[in-house]
Amino acid sequence: MTPERTAKVLVFGAGGYLGSAIVRRFVAAGHQVTGLVRREDAADQLRSVGAEPVLGDLGDIEAVLPLLDAADTVVFAAQLMMEAERTTVSAMIDRLAGTGKTFVFTSGTGVLSQRTDGEWSEDTFAEDDDFVPSKYIGRRKDTEDLVRAASATGLRAMVIRPAMIWGHGGCPMLSAFHASAEKTGTVCYVGRGLNLYSGVHVDDVAELYALAVEKGTPGALYHAVSGETNFRTLAEAVARSRGVQSRSVDFAEAITIWDKFTALVALSVCSRSRAPRSRSELGWAPHPDRLDIMEDVAHPAYRS
Repeated sequence: MTPERTAKVLVFGAGGYLGSAIVRRFVAAGHQVTGLVRREDAADQLRSVGAEPVLGDLGDIEAVLPLLDAADTVVFAAQLMMEAERTTVSAMIDRLAGTGKTFVFTSGTGVLSQRTDGEWSEDTFAEDDDFVPSKYIGRRKDTEDLVRAASATGLRAMVIRPAMIWGHGGCPMLSAFHASAEKTGTVCYVGRGLNLYSGVHVDDVAELYALAVEKGTPGALYHAVSGETNFRTLAEAVARSRGVQSRSVDFAEAITIWDKFTALVALSVCSRSRAPRSRSELGWAPHPDRLDIMEDVAHPAYRS
């Protein structure tokens, strides 16, 4: 898609899995893209796709804030701890207030996850459905609300809340299953493994950002989700790809295989979502060739 005008897009987290996909999408549309990265190798990667890197760290927010002044659109796709994230986003919103610029904050459907220890939950959530925020990372909902309320300050602010992202060998859950094989010789899942995160291909998430920037509503929240496959099915598929067995573990063993955060927030919960607002309001839909997460299971990146 060729934009009506070339916009200056600033992406935070541009060297990351999602951030790099967002950069590629906006560069392909003809925008002038700048990305904040922390390492020179990530800077080289940005240059290779036609974006301009800036070396820096969100931990030094006073040095970073002036970058916002030259941008038309700011995309926050960085991953920070909850309190640091809220503080950083709040400072950016204050800097952008009254400018009429676009600010897109990246959340995730972990905020609505429910701990089930491997059991399935029938609960599934659209963008503006009520839910009880996760005990563990639900504080990100406060940052979402902060961003959405900023639309009243003369800022075109929106939130995108992707489901579990996969594609190009970068899915964190698939990485965890492969890691369990490296550590234990088997691919492990928690309990009965009937739990899941709804999923979506990373390139389809990047497309949603482009649509939100083009025609999104100030103050809106948009989901990105294209399907769902339970964790036991994914673990069994990873096991077949590696020629090993899969097995169930309890939560205590899961902590020893991965770490407490991964076991608790990623692999012991159920998080199911829908995206009616993204589809109806923005015309977003996942590409028909990017619907099957099984195509990503054996990607060589998971072994490297």
